[in-house]
Amino acid sequence: MPASPPATRPGGRSARVRASVHRAVEELLSEQPAEEVTLPLIATRAGVHPTTVYRRWGSLADLLSEVASSRFSGDIVVPDTGDVREDLERWATAVATDLADPDTLAIMRAALGAGPDGGCACTADRHAQLEAILERERSRGGRTPSVEEASDGLLGPLYYRALFTQLPVTAEWVRGLVRKLLS
Repeated sequence: MPASPPATRPGGRSARVRASVHRAVEELLSEQPAEEVTLPLIATRAGVHPTTVYRRWGSLADLLSEVASSRFSGDIVVPDTGDVREDLERWATAVATDLADPDTLAIMRAALGAGPDGGCACTADRHAQLEAILERERSRGGRTPSVEEASDGLLGPLYYRALFTQLPVTAEWVRGLVRKLLS
C-alpha cells in the first residue's frame, strides 16, 4: 500500500494567529485613538500571548505596516475599458470610495503615525495598479505619464483630501484630476 501524503494544515496556526491579530488591530483602531493601541492590548484582543505578537512583529510600527499593506492589497479591481481616461477615472473613484471608509482612514493614520514605512504600506499596491493601467495603454500604443507623475496627480490629491480635509470627493473632481494628468 503506498504511503499516504503527509497531512497538511491549510493555513495552520500561523495563519490563524496572523488573522486574529490583524482583526484585533482593525477593531481596536475603529474603537479608540491609535495612540492608545498597544501590542499587549492587541494580543489580549486577539487571544494570543503578548510574546507571540512581539516575536512575530517586533514593534507596533511593523505590525501596523503589515496590517495596512494587507488592507490595501488587491481590494480594488483595475478596470480595462480600452480607454485610459475611463480606466483612470474608474480606478480613482474606487480609491476615493475606499479612502472614505472610516476604518480605512483609521488604519492609514495609525500606519503613517507609526513610522516611515507606514506610507509605503498604504500606497504600494496602488502604485502597482497604476502601473498596470498605464502599461496596458502603452501596449496599445498610447502615451502615458509615468507612474510617479500619475501618483502625484491622482493619489496625492486623493490621499490628501481623505486624510487632511473634510472636503467631499465628487465624480467631477476625480474627472478633473484625470483630465489634468492626461493633458
